[in-house]
Amino acid sequence: MSKPQETAVYTHGHHESVLRSHTWRTAANSAAYLLGSLKPHMKILDIGCGPGTITADLAELVPDGQVTGVDRAPGILEQARATADARGLRNVDFAVADVHALEYEDDTFCVVHAHQVLQHVGDPVRALREMLRVTRPNGFVAVRDSDYSAMTWYPASRGMDDWRDLYLRVARANGGEPDAGRRLKSWALAAGLTDITATSGTWTYSTAEERAWWSGLWADRTLASAYAERATEGGHATPEQLAAVSEAWREWGRQEDGWFAVLHGEILCRKSA
Repeated sequence: MSKPQETAVYTHGHHESVLRSHTWRTAANSAAYLLGSLKPHMKILDIGCGPGTITADLAELVPDGQVTGVDRAPGILEQARATADARGLRNVDFAVADVHALEYEDDTFCVVHAHQVLQHVGDPVRALREMLRVTRPNGFVAVRDSDYSAMTWYPASRGMDDWRDLYLRVARANGGEPDAGRRLKSWALAAGLTDITATSGTWTYSTAEERAWWSGLWADRTLASAYAERATEGGHATPEQLAAVSEAWREWGRQEDGWFAVLHGEILCRKSA
């Protein structure tokens, strides 16, 4: 019987405008809900590690343990290795993996972590079952995902409304669920997890520097990333419509009273002994 394979298309790709955001992520700003449960000896699997900034932070937090970062895209792992090497880390390694069919034995890891992964996979319940399978008894499955419909901003903008509507359509056409954050607890229950702590966290962009960075990366992503290609090739938007959305992002970023909040759902699940 063949192993289950990933069925969704990763909406963002790895364009520079995407990595601009991914390399900003740290354990502190993206996995704070997990950090209090870490112990120095732990063995951690970081799924969808991307350029490895969170992975490297986790490795520093478990100096007597080991962290394995995995991603389905082999190319991005070279950047992850460079991130770890630049920080002199020796307790971290990287591999290609599909979260639907992890090539690890049962009960291997103390923590299995995934940040903004389940929104992009074809079967999040199957993915969580796999994460649970490779977690040791009394270990943790830790997942955090954003929720696009819950993102909010000021001032109001028709162009920004168009951006969210377009993103939701493109992501769902690719087989993902952009409102994953609100669904994490439900998916975890369906996957057989029982000891679940469900919380939420936010990223907020308000200062002039934050607005310029956040609006700029989305303006660029809308025009030049894999997301832009999938929007046009899938018939969801014309190049002219993408240009209008990109400009709406830049216009929002110029507003002195501009404010943007990204809501994330979080689940920390302990595997029963």
